Amino acid sequence: MSMVAGETSGDMLAARLLTGLRPRLTDSLMHGIGGPRMAESGFISDFPMEKLSVRGLFEVLMHYREISGIRKRLMQQLLDEKPDVFIGVDAPDFNLDLEIQLKQAGIPTMHYISPSIWAWRGGRINKIAQAVSHMLLIFPFEEEIYRKAGIPATYVGHPLAQVIPMNPDVAAAREELGLEPDARVVTVMPGSRMSELKYNTETFIQTAKLLLERDPHLQILVPMAGQKQRAYYIDLVLEAKLEDVPVLLMDGKSHTAIAAADAVLVASGTASLEVALFKKPMVIAYKMMAASWHVLKHMGYQPWIGLPNILAEEFVVPEFLQSAATPQAMADALWKQLSDDTLRQSLQQRFIDMHHSLLRDTASLSSQAVLDVISQHKRIA
Repeated sequence: MSMVAGETSGDMLAARLLTGLRPRLTDSLMHGIGGPRMAESGFISDFPMEKLSVRGLFEVLMHYREISGIRKRLMQQLLDEKPDVFIGVDAPDFNLDLEIQLKQAGIPTMHYISPSIWAWRGGRINKIAQAVSHMLLIFPFEEEIYRKAGIPATYVGHPLAQVIPMNPDVAAAREELGLEPDARVVTVMPGSRMSELKYNTETFIQTAKLLLERDPHLQILVPMAGQKQRAYYIDLVLEAKLEDVPVLLMDGKSHTAIAAADAVLVASGTASLEVALFKKPMVIAYKMMAASWHVLKHMGYQPWIGLPNILAEEFVVPEFLQSAATPQAMADALWKQLSDDTLRQSLQQRFIDMHHSLLRDTASLSSQAVLDVISQHKRIA
């Protein structure tokens, strides 16, 4: 069996699937591209996952030759091997082209996490039909889209909804991090990708600086996805001359940092959904290369980019994008969330309802769907 996950969030999602599959496929070789969490289930990564962790049109173009080379080498390896199934985990720009050729060669293909065809580039549903034997869906509203398109699909819930407790233990998280129980805490999450750190770090830490001017006793937590991200973050902070802003820089422990927080400043992406499932007020912000933004800002179908807002179909939390993502605007929005108890309680209830809607036995449902696809292919063959 082969899988490809292209970034930290994909590694986490794939790892959840593997916890359901590994006990049922104890002797199977599982390899492709993945991260440390997948490795815990015996997954072997043939190429570094970080090579695929690039976001933005022009950023991808700058790395196109290297990424294309990785895909060609992996493609040939899989065509020679003919695995029982290939599962692309997110990373649609990399995985869908790979899946098309594998499917044409008679290898069953699955894709875990639908591309955001409901948000932009809806025409990709035609390419998905060519590429995917079966789709695993993590949002309930996607089922109708795939049913209408005639693409086999299974709603398996969102893995995070099982991993994150319905009632997070704030006191335990603060104790683990050495924080005072009654401290006022803001967690700052500029992103796990190097490109996200590049464009978000300075603005996010300037926001923290403004908040500290209002409340010098505020505790600022900054979790990093890995050592490379940590080193790059430090370089960016030094370059921006923000090293005097007092923050607790953490290796990993992002869930602990979120659980401990009173409010979170987070880059758009899976992390924003994690924050919602921890029932925390948040401000979503995102910046990217100017040329990429100029193209992408005209391509969306919806007014929201953050997953909590997309699921709610309204702006339940503020979003600040590109030039609107100023330290002053974000600090003001976070301060309101820190200060308004009625707002905090309202957000908490919205996020509890959201959590219930996403809660399924994801590992069991997704692993069973994989085994069904393998079994069906063997019967036909």
